[in-house]
Amino acid sequence: MEYTVKRLSSLAGVSPRTLRYYDEIGILKPARINSSGYRIYGPREVDKLQQILFYRELGLSLDEIKEIITSPSFDAIKALREHKEKLLAKREQLELLIANVDKTIDSREGRITMSDKEKFAGFKQKLVEENEKKYGKEIREKYGDEAVDRSNKILKGMTQEQYEEVTKLEKEIIETLLKAFKTEDPAGELAQKAADLHRQWLSFFWGQYTKEAHAGVAQMYVDDERFTAYYDKHQPGLAAFLRDAVLIYTGTNK
Repeated sequence: MEYTVKRLSSLAGVSPRTLRYYDEIGILKPARINSSGYRIYGPREVDKLQQILFYRELGLSLDEIKEIITSPSFDAIKALREHKEKLLAKREQLELLIANVDKTIDSREGRITMSDKEKFAGFKQKLVEENEKKYGKEIREKYGDEAVDRSNKILKGMTQEQYEEVTKLEKEIIETLLKAFKTEDPAGELAQKAADLHRQWLSFFWGQYTKEAHAGVAQMYVDDERFTAYYDKHQPGLAAFLRDAVLIYTGTNK
């Protein structure tokens, strides 16, 4: 079946302006333009729009979506399976938050006692989901599903005290790094303290610490622009400085 912009927009629940914009940026071209000048969309374009809306629902930008779906290696069936996994995880997080609200109401009305750990379960699940969305693909490719799943399980099982400690440690790493950066010496005392704090932070999530893995993570902070941006937003060059400090700390800078 074929659709005009108006009919497809009504079917998909998006505005005609959105479809025209998708055409302009090259993310969803119509199958053809008819003799009256109307954009006409066929089954292939309908399926592609569905994929785009799936990715939008998962929070990806249009630039990211375009790169994915226009790639020669794009596999629609595989993408749908990945969509399902992510949506199921999102549903799990929403169900946790709903259960959290219900328990909180019961607790405040005196019907149950709610542990501190239970109060924050849904929020830690959300953090896991955000990390998966931002970095999951690269981390899983580098360290494998088993290691990442184990790390996520540890995070979700943390007590509130442990979670606060990790958060505090992360802040301390940045503060120490910024001071060390001014010395311009990744081998200096402050830089090595930052590297050790970073080791402690990683050890909260890893079942087993190794110097090689630590060095690999630090290198990834430089190789992947998203990780670089996280550190360099505090100070340009901070990710590379941390990498250098960690390589010295782990003795892998040779």
